[in-house]
Amino acid sequence: MANESEDEKPTYTVDEALVKMGFGKFQSLVLAYAGMGWFSEAMEMMLLSFLGPSVQSFWGLSSEQESLITSVVFAGMLLGAYSWGIVSDNYGRRKGFLITSIITSGAGFLSAFAPNYISLLIFRCLVGVGLGGVPVLSTWYLEFIPAPDRGIWMVIFSAFWTIGTIFEASLAWLVMPRLGWRWLLALSSFPSSLLLLFYRVTPESPRYLCLKGRTAEALHILEKMERINGKKLPSGNLVSDRERELEDRSMLSPSGDQADINLNRLEGDRDSIPNLTETTNEDSTPERKDSNMGCLSLLLMLLSPRLIKSTLLLWVVFFGNAFSYYGLVLLTTELNSGHNRCVSNDVQYEKSQAINYKDVFITSFAEFPGLLISAAIVDKLGRKLSMSSLFFCCCAFLLPLLFHQPQGLTTTLLFGARICITGTFTIVYIYAPEIYPTSIRTTGVGVASSMGRIGGMVCPLVAVALVHGCHQTTAIILFVVIIFLSGISVVLFPFETKGRDLSDSVSSSKLVNTS
Repeated sequence: MANESEDEKPTYTVDEALVKMGFGKFQSLVLAYAGMGWFSEAMEMMLLSFLGPSVQSFWGLSSEQESLITSVVFAGMLLGAYSWGIVSDNYGRRKGFLITSIITSGAGFLSAFAPNYISLLIFRCLVGVGLGGVPVLSTWYLEFIPAPDRGIWMVIFSAFWTIGTIFEASLAWLVMPRLGWRWLLALSSFPSSLLLLFYRVTPESPRYLCLKGRTAEALHILEKMERINGKKLPSGNLVSDRERELEDRSMLSPSGDQADINLNRLEGDRDSIPNLTETTNEDSTPERKDSNMGCLSLLLMLLSPRLIKSTLLLWVVFFGNAFSYYGLVLLTTELNSGHNRCVSNDVQYEKSQAINYKDVFITSFAEFPGLLISAAIVDKLGRKLSMSSLFFCCCAFLLPLLFHQPQGLTTTLLFGARICITGTFTIVYIYAPEIYPTSIRTTGVGVASSMGRIGGMVCPLVAVALVHGCHQTTAIILFVVIIFLSGISVVLFPFETKGRDLSDSVSSSKLVNTS
């Protein structure tokens, strides 16, 4: 513990400082930087809709070789989402997204000069590895937002994805017919390079610094935020959540250390029982133990008794969200021609090539209503009710497609389904970082995002293949079942995070299971 003179001073946490200063110019700059990363990932993902067919005709590839161009990106993202979360939890948020930006921009630009099919696969897989670290940016941004405003500002952050998809569709529409796929690849790598250009001015997360015991550095960033936002910090000393928890417990009883021991025994968390030595040695506190875990320990912590239910349910939701989102993007084109999909593939391929850019551009606008709806309900209804309602509404939009519908109705139903799935995708990226403590936050979100990448890989191989094989009803049933199970998983989430402060370590987490 601190000395007596410091004990008498008031204390405040990072969360309390953020609430006192509010969302201001400082956070707006953080939003612009993180949003550029989200924008660049959306461009690279939308690029997959145009790259495969162009490269297939350019090099005379088989349909399996064309599909592999998309699959290797998701495979790379699967590896990256797992790896960069661990890097950022152990070595800092800034180091995490610096490495991902270098890989994404470099491999993306070099893929434009790929001399053959194999080299293109290698470069696109590396792009996927870099893109897998983009959730680190969302976690970094989240840790600067005051708790009461997290919902709406995370939705605004998600709007960068929608803008990125529309921008890429527009770019492809302009570039591909005139300059070809190599120019599109090169131009699409530019936003990732902007992250490198402005990297030096980005601050580290003060919450992460506090967790690592680097309180002076965290205070320096908060003071800079104070100057830019024009709002005063709370008076007193900056402390971590764990230090505040120990302070509060000591105030509840004249024998603070004994009360702390009893409370921890009641919680069954033997590792977090402090003794007199531990309270005077910063490096031996449970919070510091949490912050210095190895890769395996970080993964095991996600499956610890406190977090296992949330983690497993979150994996299901991420898988279902990605499977459904990318599936609906593809189905919009696959089902748009109704019964004609099951006739001459050559004729249909030529027709789809003629309308592809326009269709993708128009349907991308379905994401704007999804963002507006999620912004309107995420802080009013809460994360759980918002997500589950949108999942079930998505099922309702898809059920009529069990039977062949007129083209206009099919497009309308898919448009509505995409609105709903965009909303759930937006909200789950708000909820996921909120349920994990700072010590494992990016690892938790990264591993969950990996599950989403698996969904993205499986979707075209299973669901869309069924449509190609004229099994539309079976494909729609598969989508409905997966989306419904995702909605049920949301209902089973053990707690709501609306308005809650973020916790720093597992041992100090307030988000214990309540069901």
